[in-house]
Amino acid sequence: MHQYDFDTLSQAVDTLTKNGYEEDFEAEGNRIIGNFSRKEYLPKQLKIVDFYRFEGATDPEDESIVFAIEADDGSKGTLVMSYSSEHYQNVELIKNIPYAKR
Repeated sequence: MHQYDFDTLSQAVDTLTKNGYEEDFEAEGNRIIGNFSRKEYLPKQLKIVDFYRFEGATDPEDESIVFAIEADDGSKGTLVMSYSSEHYQNVELIKNIPYAKR
């Protein structure tokens, strides 16, 4: 599933953006919001195409994951989730986004 090998989260987001994953998704309330388009999606309208996990060098609270996501309407983007106690994403909502079959 993983097409690339990244050292940092920013490398992953930059590369995915250059490859057409331009939307910046965020899980808010009971919807996934495209921060640029302001479109709203339910998890069933999206598919996780790939994901990359990053671990903090010294602090487990620095762990994060970036998802490459495609919407039913053709929109493509990334969703970054932090594992720290200070994140504001709806984790349960993200868990409901199905994975694309490859």
